This record gives sequence, C-alpha cells and structure tokens, in this order.
Amino acid sequence: MKLDLKFAKPEDAAELAELRVLAMRPSLEKIGRFDVERARQRLLGNFVAEYTRLIKLDGLLAGFLVQRPQDNDLLLDHFYLHPDFQQRGLGSAAIELALAEADALGKVIHVGVLRDSDANRFYLRHGFVLRAVAEFDNYYLRYPQSDK
Repeated sequence: MKLDLKFAKPEDAAELAELRVLAMRPSLEKIGRFDVERARQRLLGNFVAEYTRLIKLDGLLAGFLVQRPQDNDLLLDHFYLHPDFQQRGLGSAAIELALAEADALGKVIHVGVLRDSDANRFYLRHGFVLRAVAEFDNYYLRYPQSDK
C-alpha cells in the first residue's frame, strides 16, 4: 500500500466536489442539512488547487484535503475520503502526513467539524483540542508538535 499526497490541478475541482458530496452525505442527512448543490458549492466556491492535496492510494484517488493559510496558521478547510476508502486507517495515515508538514512549519491547524460527526473523535485522537462549539459545528485546533 503506497499512500501519497499530490497537489491538485484546477481541472480536479468538479471530481473533488462530487467526492465531497459522497463523503458528507451521511453526516449532513443525519442533521437534516443535506443539499447536493450546497455540498458541491461549499468546495467549488473557494477551490484553490495549490492548497488542495489529493490522497492517492496505489495511484487511485481515495480522498483529498485542503489546508489554506489563515493569518499565521493553517485552516484544514476540507478533508474527505471516498466511502470505499473509509475505516481502513487511510484517514489517519493522510492526516499524519499533513500534520508533519504543519509541524515542520511550526503552524497551528484549525478545523471545523459537524457536531454530530464521527470525525470529532478522529480529530481528538490526532491531537486537536476543542476550542469552540457553535450551532452545527465544533471548532478545534492543533498546536505544532516537536520531536522531543
């Protein structure tokens, strides 16, 4: 199994928007907020290829993440795996690569997560701490880690 994070190209946007719809549908349906077009536009409305990394497993598109600059920090704006690639440890492997890059830069990472999503446990396991709770989302941050 070979996992890679590759930079996206502008022409990847539509395919990634569809992947986002597939990945988010169960969580959004659970809270009665699923809307296909809104789910697509949430990505397409501010897609920047240079901040987007494709998660490739043995050359296949398994998911993607978007880390964009936010002041002196990073915002993990999107992180999705195609349903066929979930529950296999791939998300943990991909986030560890992204976290190592942020640590090397000394950057704090911010992320917002649907309140009822299983992703909350995922981020807590990976060193994020809860900083705020809103109507639909929990907001976390992760401070840079250094080798001790």
